[in-house]
Amino acid sequence: MTARLQAKERRLGRVAPIRLGINVDHVATLRNARGEWHPDPVRAAKLAVEGGADNITAHLREDRRHIRDDDIARLMAANLAPLNMEMAVTAEMLAIALRVKPHATCLVPERRREITTEGGLDVAGQVETLTPFIAKLREASIQVSLFIDPEPEQIEASARVGTDAIELHTGTYCRAATAGDRRGAERELARLADGARQAASLGLEVHAGHGLDYDNVVPVASIPEIVELNIGHYLVGEATFVGLAASVAHMRGLMDGARASLRHSDTEASLGT
Repeated sequence: MTARLQAKERRLGRVAPIRLGINVDHVATLRNARGEWHPDPVRAAKLAVEGGADNITAHLREDRRHIRDDDIARLMAANLAPLNMEMAVTAEMLAIALRVKPHATCLVPERRREITTEGGLDVAGQVETLTPFIAKLREASIQVSLFIDPEPEQIEASARVGTDAIELHTGTYCRAATAGDRRGAERELARLADGARQAASLGLEVHAGHGLDYDNVVPVASIPEIVELNIGHYLVGEATFVGLAASVAHMRGLMDGARASLRHSDTEASLGT
């Protein structure tokens, strides 16, 4: 759903549904620990879809530390769900995306020594680089999102470079919530909500992700402008105890419950109750 259609739904008192994207990177991390073939990220994607995932995310890093080129090719061939390919802003990754043509790409900052993606992309500082890069992806009918912090300057710049969507970095909120820092979590949640409203007003679709788990996801899923959450590490970890389809299904239920509550509150407000 485009941001304009989403705004229309809001004006009519209807809350857009929320999608769940499952990141299978860490299934590949476990496979690569032995240098063999098991567990298979494609099988994980199949189970995730069975559990209620709407799309699959895979980050093809420059160092290929988890997802490999063959994984991307097999995920595309399996056609289990739309593929969101996370990637750095490099000529190599652009060439791969244009050849493979995933449903969507998410442009992220990438540092060689980081354990996972930390912090959002500096869109405001890379307008001249990102504008033609994004244009080439969109010309190939590949949707583009930018992984950014919920900062007004970055959101405004995202609209200027011509992206379809942004993915708000939820890591700071999640860390505060996990640490029991109530004021910090409330402050960061307000930043996410403000950022989502700003992005939607600029015509951008709004996604969110990083660090989300069963305990902190509901407040984020309750932000009406956010129409997609991308979650990976927590659900893959939880799958070691309950299975991947079950962990995804539980997250799906929490998100849908948050959305149902939001629709109910909107209905009550429209009726003046």
